[in-house]
Amino acid sequence: MASKAWPYEEARKLLKRWPEGKPAGGPVIFETGYGPSGLPHIGTFNEVARTSFVRHAYEELTGGTATRLIAFSDDMDGLRKVPDNVPNQAMLEENLGKPLTQIPDPFGEYPSFAQHNNAMLCRFLDRYGFDYEFLSATDCYTSGRFDDVIRKVLHGFDAIMGVMLPTLREDRRKTYSPVLPISPTSGRVLQVPVEVIDAEAGLIAFDDEDGSRVQQSAFGGSAKLQWKVDWAARWVALGVDYEMAGKDLIDSVIQSGKIARILGGRPPEGFNYEMFLDEKGEKISKSKGNGLSLEEWLRYGSEPSLAFYIYREPKRAKSLHIGVIPRAVDEYLQFRGNYPKQAVEQKLGNPVHHIHRGTVPEQSLPLTYGLLLNLVSLPGLQDKEVAWRFVQRYAPGTSPESDPELDELIGLAVNYARDFVVPGLQRRAPSEEEAAALRELDSELAKLPPDASAEDIQTQVFEVGKKHYGKENLRAWFQALYETLLGSSQGPRMGSFIALYGIDNCRKLIAEALQTET
Repeated sequence: MASKAWPYEEARKLLKRWPEGKPAGGPVIFETGYGPSGLPHIGTFNEVARTSFVRHAYEELTGGTATRLIAFSDDMDGLRKVPDNVPNQAMLEENLGKPLTQIPDPFGEYPSFAQHNNAMLCRFLDRYGFDYEFLSATDCYTSGRFDDVIRKVLHGFDAIMGVMLPTLREDRRKTYSPVLPISPTSGRVLQVPVEVIDAEAGLIAFDDEDGSRVQQSAFGGSAKLQWKVDWAARWVALGVDYEMAGKDLIDSVIQSGKIARILGGRPPEGFNYEMFLDEKGEKISKSKGNGLSLEEWLRYGSEPSLAFYIYREPKRAKSLHIGVIPRAVDEYLQFRGNYPKQAVEQKLGNPVHHIHRGTVPEQSLPLTYGLLLNLVSLPGLQDKEVAWRFVQRYAPGTSPESDPELDELIGLAVNYARDFVVPGLQRRAPSEEEAAALRELDSELAKLPPDASAEDIQTQVFEVGKKHYGKENLRAWFQALYETLLGSSQGPRMGSFIALYGIDNCRKLIAEALQTET
């Protein structure tokens, strides 16, 4: 109740919403929406994961009050644009404007494009163990489940228009309608003015694409609601208590909230998270292709590291690109390592408590991702089996079979080094002053036993650095080591690296560097 961790702050909103619990002991409903006009992506994971953090926090606060998470697919939307990353573009072009569930699957695997993408969404969510209930907009409309709320929309038609029209451009006002009829001739979702003939019976009138005047029911899937109205109607029809949205939808949340009240409902609790940025500081956009896919993250970083990264500071814009992955992995492991030693209030504020639903893995890893990355960036080490030989000498008793998480980490580091680090490495020649320090370091390393500890090696590295650079300038010493031995401007704790790579191997690196002395 006192924790400042944001999931608990969000969960306490729900305690205020239902101080005595929902009527008749009904479950608290969390929702996240998905537009299946494209394939699931990292933003989908982001929203479902963050909503799940709040859901778990609420269950903790209430001692296990019943909850449900609805993953809602807006699959009755008309296809507005052909996605760039799917086959059979010409076929999709011919079906623009039709509900996604009425468009053939361009991949030829499912009865419709929407069903293909919905199946991908469910596999995507199942892969990460999310507990959710999938709902299809098409099923909700065609089954009559939304008929009652559509009736409320028709009764409140003028009031809804009063909310929406001031927010629209002049040309859009002329065609705007809260209700979008499905053309009986073309099957397309029509953006046309609609006249309410009989709200109670659900009867509407409109001009079809061929100019003919049509009267038909708005019930049973013969029409759908405009999206901001649809959002509000969904909240009311499904009894949604919590839904978050991106900062770009703040105005939409306000308008949908007003419409929900017109429909006799209560807008859900929630908050608006900030958007992710690319390495240039620009907003990530699917159409620009400047984002980072889930598959890309998981080629170089673990799944918990992604959950950890999106957990932190959701109201601050953050970069989301390949370069953030190594640090995210190591910070996740660091926070996880701290968890067992922390007091309860610290544990509740630790991101790993939330991403692991209170059951945090206890095992620790003997190596950091950063240290492994420096190892496997060296010539000839972009191989998992070769890397394991060094790791087993550094951490005896480990193996791919007994330490699957460490095995995964080595593989991820190899992928990252091969794709991004090795191509850009360029070891520079040491200066005369640097060469003198390297010679002394080589001499001191030669005195150490092959199995010297990382701490003993680090002590010698420090002593040589203090002698040649002074205590106040040790940073320059370590930078010289990184640039002349590893070809990078930054690097690991040298004692740990030398212990991992081996004293003799590191002496060979020094010898190679001295051969290029300027």
